[in-house]
Amino acid sequence: MSATSARANLDAVFKAYDVRGTVPDQVDADLARAVGSAFVAVTDAAGTGVVVGYDMRPSSPEMADAFAQGAAAAGADVTMIGLASTDELYFASGHLGLPGVMFTASHNPAQYNGIKMCRAYAVPVGMDTGLSRVRDLVEAGEPVVAARPGEIRATDVLEAYAAHLHLLAPVHGRRLRVVVDAGNGMAGHTAPAVLGPLDLDVVPMYYELDGTFPNHEANPIDPANLRDLQARVRETGADIGLAFDGDADRCFLVDECGATVDPSVLTALIASRELAKDPGATVIHNLITSRAVPQIVSELGGTPVRTRVGHSFIKARMAETDAVFGGEHSGHFYFRDFWRADSGMLAGLHALAALAESDRPLSALLASFSRFVSTGEINSTVADQAAVLAELEKEYDGQVGVTLDRLDGLTVAHDDWWFNVRASNTEPLLRLNAEAGDVETLHRLRDHVLTTIRSDS
Repeated sequence: MSATSARANLDAVFKAYDVRGTVPDQVDADLARAVGSAFVAVTDAAGTGVVVGYDMRPSSPEMADAFAQGAAAAGADVTMIGLASTDELYFASGHLGLPGVMFTASHNPAQYNGIKMCRAYAVPVGMDTGLSRVRDLVEAGEPVVAARPGEIRATDVLEAYAAHLHLLAPVHGRRLRVVVDAGNGMAGHTAPAVLGPLDLDVVPMYYELDGTFPNHEANPIDPANLRDLQARVRETGADIGLAFDGDADRCFLVDECGATVDPSVLTALIASRELAKDPGATVIHNLITSRAVPQIVSELGGTPVRTRVGHSFIKARMAETDAVFGGEHSGHFYFRDFWRADSGMLAGLHALAALAESDRPLSALLASFSRFVSTGEINSTVADQAAVLAELEKEYDGQVGVTLDRLDGLTVAHDDWWFNVRASNTEPLLRLNAEAGDVETLHRLRDHVLTTIRSDS
């Protein structure tokens, strides 16, 4: 293989925040071994150590073992925590004070796998914070061989992880019936440990760990993948439904009527709970989170801070501002007391705790946090993304009562509505998110913006 084609292959799998691709043509054990050596060099883990976890995908154990061999050869002691959710890996990184690596492709289909990385205490590793250096060392093809190789040992942190979450969001009050859709992903491993000791009537769905995802994709942001959960909540008369993605770092809610809950509403609920514990604290929200979130944070005496989309931006702003909490429209929720990392299970516990403490159904409990209607994310294939964004900017610039900003893509805001259009990092897509005070205004806005976006597609 030529140097040019080798670099092209690496560029295809080294994404903005992780390594991800299809098995075995794009990612395999050999790549994992090379990444193990490079990761030790980039994080200065020789003589100290790294912690490694993996999900239920068929290729994950082999790749995790190969990474451990590469890291140990480079001089790092390797702590293997075995099967884990991504937030369990973040816990291990924070709890042990070690850089961490998780083998997972999150919500991607079965043929994918990948590698998520963090420095000690769950500090993210992205393209601008070390991932490009890992890629360059892998490309160089000269793995580090230490004079003293590290040791590989196994440690179980699941019980300690569950205990830590219980301290952060204790659940007391009335007994709830909870349907949990693990999607054959890692929540099937962590939910029994976290929810099992609590006074809950848990109705499990798809707890069997199966990286082929025989029931539905483990991607709850797609409404089709929530239908089974919605039906089971209604059938069992449950108080709440929880759905997790494949590596269980995201959580989505279904109320007692079987209706899905917008992640912005859960963001506002958790923000209210964190601000009750830490009055006046800062709460992070990305720029396509509902306008209700900063409104509610301000009303509760907190300080809302708006960021770009993406966990590296949110975690960086949390560190800068000492924010107590951060939420994203995609179902990622970040907690200062969890090393600023995201945890779907901790977000779920907050929802359970709030509901158990209340005598109202979930729909009523959340009503005050839901103030607007939104489109969700609508993707359009667009050949010239920059040209479309320029056209939208030209159309709205200077309109009375309208403001524009380019924090992340193009955001156009009015007192009655707003929309954001931004380009995908990896595909020829433009992503539209819009919100308004009523359905008629929202649909009119959505249709008009989509006409512009798709006029040349």
